Amino acid sequence: MKIHKTTIEGLLILEPDIFGDDRGYFFEAYNYSSFLEAGIQDAFVQDNEAQSKKGVLRGLHYQVAKLAQSKLVRVIKGSVYDVAVDIREGSATYGKWIGVKLSAENKKQLYIPRGFAHGYIAMEEGTIFSYKCDNFYSRAHEGGIRYDDPLIGIDWQLNGMTPLVSERDLGLPGFGAHLKP
Repeated sequence: MKIHKTTIEGLLILEPDIFGDDRGYFFEAYNYSSFLEAGIQDAFVQDNEAQSKKGVLRGLHYQVAKLAQSKLVRVIKGSVYDVAVDIREGSATYGKWIGVKLSAENKKQLYIPRGFAHGYIAMEEGTIFSYKCDNFYSRAHEGGIRYDDPLIGIDWQLNGMTPLVSERDLGLPGFGAHLKP
C-alpha cells in the first residue's frame, strides 16, 4: 500500500496494491498491521455504506468531544469528490480543506483523523460510498458546517451540476459559527 501525505497534517490518501489477472482483481482494503505501520492506530468499530444519485452532496459532518470520529472512506461503485475540512482548534491549517477524487476505478481511500468535518458529492449515478469509523454515531455529539460556506471556499468540482442537498444539510451553520470570538 502506498501512503500519500497531504498538505494537512494527519490526512492521508491510501493507494492499495491491486493484484489483477483475467479473473478480476484482489486488494486489501484494510489491514490493521499495515495501518499501524503507517501511523494509523484507530480501532474501527462501525462500517457505514451510502448509495447516492449523481449530484447528491452529503456533509459537511463531524462529531465532537468523546465521540469524535476518525474515518477511513472509499468508493465501491461510481465516484465521489471527497472533502475534509480541518476544524482542530489551534491547528496551523484550521479551516483549510483537501479534496480528492475517490472511485471504484482508482480504489483510493482517504484517512480522516478526528477533528475534521467531512463531506462528498457523488459524481456518478448509483455511487456506493463506504466508510469505517473509530467511534459510534451519536446524534448528541454531531455537528456540521454548510457545504457552500464562503469562509472555507470549497471547490466541489461541480462543472455546472446543481448539487442535491438534504434540507438538514442546507440548515447547517456556516464556518463563522465555529470561530471563537
